[in-house]
Amino acid sequence: MPRNPPLLEIPSPFETAPGHLLLLEPPWADIPALADAIAAGHYRKPFVLDDGERRYLHFSMRLTQSAMLKRRPNELDLRYTQKMMLFLLFVPRPQHIVLLGLGGGSLLKFCRHHLTHTRLVAVELDPDVIALREAFAIPPDGDRQEIRQGDGVDYLAICRDRIDVLLVDAFDRTGLAPELAGHAFFEDVVARLSGGGVLVVNLAGDRSSYAGFIGAAMTAFDDRVIVMSVPEDGNHVLLAFRNPAFSPDWRRLRNIARQLSERYGLDFPSFVDKLERSDKLGLARREALRGG
Repeated sequence: MPRNPPLLEIPSPFETAPGHLLLLEPPWADIPALADAIAAGHYRKPFVLDDGERRYLHFSMRLTQSAMLKRRPNELDLRYTQKMMLFLLFVPRPQHIVLLGLGGGSLLKFCRHHLTHTRLVAVELDPDVIALREAFAIPPDGDRQEIRQGDGVDYLAICRDRIDVLLVDAFDRTGLAPELAGHAFFEDVVARLSGGGVLVVNLAGDRSSYAGFIGAAMTAFDDRVIVMSVPEDGNHVLLAFRNPAFSPDWRRLRNIARQLSERYGLDFPSFVDKLERSDKLGLARREALRGG
């Protein structure tokens, strides 16, 4: 894979976010004009904010797309990415994981580092996001990892491989990509997941912007859906389960969570407690709506 050209480094124009920016621009670019466009929210490419300790991926300063600790690039820094790994409670040894949305590659790198027998495919629509992969220490593709430039919805429509875990963290500048809430998308998700497969989705931004997505997921997965909040990041994480007999044994899952915490260094015990509360709250809401 050829190396991308060096990124242009300029001082951060944000008083509340000191450091420097890394841009997909040539060295002769008009730096004051770029800084003004970025500060005003008019810049049309993704950019990296480096504060010395971390690197952040942004389309604008309104949302943080990804974060990486520079000294530990394979760790999951944002809480919502940690909670997305809850699929390991239900699929402890996935053979095939597909990620829709690359971002800074946090989930891809963590899975590659820890799940050494898993095949990973990441599908990213924006070629400029892929062009920033070296800034986030994403390893070159190989036998176990492939990054594809394209539309994730189109990829699922033609994919013929069984997927054990589908991780969706796909955002445009305004939030969750709207085509992901369509009926055809969910039909393809259900068709591609293996029998015990799990869909995991990051939901960020205004909750009204993804209410339709949650409803579509509930319909497609016959209510086998749990939505849990991530107050630290202002996100929600949705898990949907392909197995029609899905019925979580929370005592057993708490035991598994302790084992996973030792193996992966994440706070799975508190995550599973939150997941159980979210599941019971969701069940109560659905019963109330049905008059149960």
